[in-house]
Amino acid sequence: MKLHHCVGARSFRPLWALEALGLSYELAMLPFPPRVHAKEYFALNPLGTIPLLEDGEVRMTESAAICEYLAARHGAGGLGVRPDEPDYGRYLNALHFGEATLTFPQTLVLRYGRFEPPERRNPGLVEDYSRWFLSRLKGFGAVLGERPFIAAGRFTAADISVGYALMLAEFAGLGEQLPDFAKTYWAGLQAEPSYARALAAERRAAGEQGVSPVPSPLGG
Repeated sequence: MKLHHCVGARSFRPLWALEALGLSYELAMLPFPPRVHAKEYFALNPLGTIPLLEDGEVRMTESAAICEYLAARHGAGGLGVRPDEPDYGRYLNALHFGEATLTFPQTLVLRYGRFEPPERRNPGLVEDYSRWFLSRLKGFGAVLGERPFIAAGRFTAADISVGYALMLAEFAGLGEQLPDFAKTYWAGLQAEPSYARALAAERRAAGEQGVSPVPSPLGG
């Protein structure tokens, strides 16, 4: 398997999943954004986005879907939740909630608060979408309750999906505004050994391949 990745971007989700599953893989680092700085990448992924997972003939570009795929195809039950388990629906919902509901507003916060030229930045939009993210996160707290993990009483790909959204919140300058439950939950996820392994793999590959180690959290 080969994962195409930018430091700190959405592709960190499948990188974390690969490390959690203990799978062998190649990590190909790209400068951010690859569609500007690595135009040859379009030959592999016409979207020009990251991540891209290559697994034999399989090509996948959606970070949460890649995590779901890895858990189902290569995880032997270790990172997923089976359809016959009571928490299967809860697992799937949180897996996609992490990207569709929590990450989306933060990409706007980052783009219009940091990455656009000064004349195109929009403080009002940044404020609106910061509040949107935090309100959705508060709703997630009611679902999570006192659990250390989202589903089935164990660390799963759903925790990786939501965990990356909390990682992104820190990149976006929203870390201090996270509610207490989210800070506690995120601290628990960071204590998972696979998280440290994923960060180390990212740093090592960036250094070896001459890519800046500065996070590029907006994604592809």
